[in-house]
Amino acid sequence: MHRRSLLAGAAGLGATGLGATGRLAAPAFAQPAGARTLVHVPQANLTSLDPVWTTAVVSRNAAGLMFETLFGRDEKLDPKPQMLEGFTSEDNARRWTLRLRQGLRFHDGEPVLARDCVASLKRWMVRDPIGQTIAARMDSLEATDDRTLVFRLNRPFASLPYALAKTQPSPVIMPARIAATDPYRQVTEIIGSGPFRWVPDEYVPGSRAVWARFDRYQPRDEPVSFCAGGLRAMVDRVEWRIIPDPGTAASAVMNGEVDWVDQPIPDLLPRLKRARGVTVGLLDEYGTVAVVRPNHLHGPTAKAGVLRAMLAAIDPEEVMTAVMGTDRSLWRAPVGFFMPGTPSANDAGMEILTRRRSTDEVKAMLAAAGYQGEQILYMHPSDQTFYDAISNVVIASFRKVGIAVDDVHMDWGTVVQRRTKKDPIDKGGWSMFPAGFPAAEYRDPVFATGIRGNGAAAWFGWPTDEVIERMRDTWMETTDEAELKRLDRAIQARAFETLPYFPLGQYLPQGAWRSTLRGLLKGPVPVFWNVTKG
Repeated sequence: MHRRSLLAGAAGLGATGLGATGRLAAPAFAQPAGARTLVHVPQANLTSLDPVWTTAVVSRNAAGLMFETLFGRDEKLDPKPQMLEGFTSEDNARRWTLRLRQGLRFHDGEPVLARDCVASLKRWMVRDPIGQTIAARMDSLEATDDRTLVFRLNRPFASLPYALAKTQPSPVIMPARIAATDPYRQVTEIIGSGPFRWVPDEYVPGSRAVWARFDRYQPRDEPVSFCAGGLRAMVDRVEWRIIPDPGTAASAVMNGEVDWVDQPIPDLLPRLKRARGVTVGLLDEYGTVAVVRPNHLHGPTAKAGVLRAMLAAIDPEEVMTAVMGTDRSLWRAPVGFFMPGTPSANDAGMEILTRRRSTDEVKAMLAAAGYQGEQILYMHPSDQTFYDAISNVVIASFRKVGIAVDDVHMDWGTVVQRRTKKDPIDKGGWSMFPAGFPAAEYRDPVFATGIRGNGAAAWFGWPTDEVIERMRDTWMETTDEAELKRLDRAIQARAFETLPYFPLGQYLPQGAWRSTLRGLLKGPVPVFWNVTKG
């Protein structure tokens, strides 16, 4: 097995959304006396519970409470059997047999069967770029009995366990009747098999989301490590309180009205660190890639030359300073399309980020690319602290070089809905929006799915680039280390030519929690098992 086929760890810095803005009715959020309830403030409002339909981070984080995956990643990001009793790989990673462990049950009491897993994985494969890669190599995926599912591939894919342990979008397992939902439509019935179950009757959009411990969940008899091992619910309830105002959220954790704030803004960290009974720390050591995603279908952003001029107008260090402040231990810029410290990281094409150009030089690049003053529509999620900071710098940089920007402020939930539209701007479409990619995934060309150029099947923005697609396919078939390194460089150089997205830096949001919480686990996703409340 070569260096990156399955278990290569990703070294790096350390995360990143949905949400219609909603405020709680009162500034105080008292917890029930004596209740074993963990009260958490997520980094965005929760408007979708379907982690296949959306890649929003807040939906991903919610999914971990209630859904499970066949494999789970440990703290080192290595995949381990989770819902599985075991698995075998045969015929040079072309045939995979996966055996479910006994006792798995959905929250409605029904047993988890192999056919549920097959239906769930097939739904995920339609939407997820890694799932699409598997599907393109797959002759069949079937349940041979109630506990066994078998992949038959026509080409090797040694990374299958790593792919099935993904956290965003996550190949979660749900009942087959729910997994039959069109993957381009949200599921409305939320039933998983994880340690917590969704409590729909207590959901108040824009205010509160609730999960209760699933008493029939049987954790693995192993130590826990991030999403692998014995996931034990140590509290009876997990409540999410949606608090859009960062200062209010910080005060709530300092006053003991909530237990945990996922991502307090950097300006508040000194105050939180001084607060009695509050711990501030880094749980996600891999972090988030700050990006701007252009629409490759319509308008000026469909021209690669215009995109290169746009990127040349932006100073990544200015972006990261706006996002995280002047403490450089909390961010890294510039970065390429693979995260520093990961096996594929290289410096090919980085000159566009590292050499600052004058305003006149950028204007000349725009003119040479055929930009004629057309207006772009930038979706600006002003309710997201980090994305708002990214947007403010990017838009100012564009306007400085003469790019006409319609700066449309909206909440993140509206961005998530509108970014699905492929229409031109004058028919409700868009040109650009900011996002955060999980840095832990950007370790090689297989898992760095934002670089995909697979057109209509690509992530929102829909770039088409057959050159990158061919090189990615070649990479997956290659075992020679020298050739892998050559392809890494060639893929990144090509990505800087076509710009599927703008890589603007890597940042590490810290969390803040009451010191009475014990057992918080490190990893790219906040998880709620193993946590006790003293």
